[in-house]
Amino acid sequence: MHRRSFIGAASATAAASAFGTFGIIGRASAQTLTLNGASQFDDSHPYTMAMQRFAELVQKYYGKPINFVIHKNSALGLEKQYVEYMAQGRAVDFAVASPAHMSTFSRSAPFIDAPFLFRDLAHWNKVLDQDLFKPIADDIAAKAGVMLIGYGGGGVRNIFATKPVTNLAEMKGLKVRVQGAPIWSKTFAATGMAPTVIAYNEVYNAIQNGVIEAGENEAAGVEQMKFYEVAPQLNMTQHAITIRPLCFSAKTFKGLPKDLQDAVVRAGKEAATYGREVESGGDGKRLETLEAAGKLKRIAFNDRDAMKKLVDPVMAAYAREIGAEGILAKINAI
Repeated sequence: MHRRSFIGAASATAAASAFGTFGIIGRASAQTLTLNGASQFDDSHPYTMAMQRFAELVQKYYGKPINFVIHKNSALGLEKQYVEYMAQGRAVDFAVASPAHMSTFSRSAPFIDAPFLFRDLAHWNKVLDQDLFKPIADDIAAKAGVMLIGYGGGGVRNIFATKPVTNLAEMKGLKVRVQGAPIWSKTFAATGMAPTVIAYNEVYNAIQNGVIEAGENEAAGVEQMKFYEVAPQLNMTQHAITIRPLCFSAKTFKGLPKDLQDAVVRAGKEAATYGREVESGGDGKRLETLEAAGKLKRIAFNDRDAMKKLVDPVMAAYAREIGAEGILAKINAI
């Protein structure tokens, strides 16, 4: 699939092919650019909603003809593939993606979304408002060719499982799916669990078939993927607050005219903020609705502080390893 398509004369296609970016000459200058987005979810998910808002805002701020196509419901694969496509400058121009999927390019990327980094939602918002992750975003842009143009997310992550888990003793040996970045496996292992990396779209079947007993996600993910059907016990570990950057391909960006670049940057920040409001504002309501319908049961977890103490040394070591000690200190000082 080509990174973007041009509507109109064949000369436009030839020009795009020849230049490989936004190089347009002659008649092609009058043609309409199409930017492609990708989402694992449908229209009701906060990530897709943020991307749709992004498209609307770019059109508003650019003020010239431009088309957007958002490929939903994993039509173009999963977030890991979106990051690879954006890095290559093909198929996907923008997407919401987990920082964990950027670890192949940047070792520091997963730090943005690591467990027990934030005390609560207010702390999370202050960290994002102060743009403390800019050095890591710059590293990702340089090494992966993926720009983080805004920070979405805001869902509190808990462990959904086939059994209730109320303390560390009951958590010991729990076979749980984690994201692909090593920091997730290290932190979960430190608490006594048995973490394993499984593709997001395979989690449901893996639990159903007894390969794993649990996974971890925010309310929107639990609802959208129907994880409650196979793991109805939602253990309220509150171990992380989701950060999902709205990403844009650097290769695509470099080929855009300056006024469109400005519109992308402005719209990215605003659309991601909108996504944060939607997700954080609806997080608790989603769980209340699911529980009221008898689809899941929220289980109080009594050892969060003890869990954090086990994870803190792992996080400190990780910060030293990637040169993010200063960022961690600033986050903890807020």
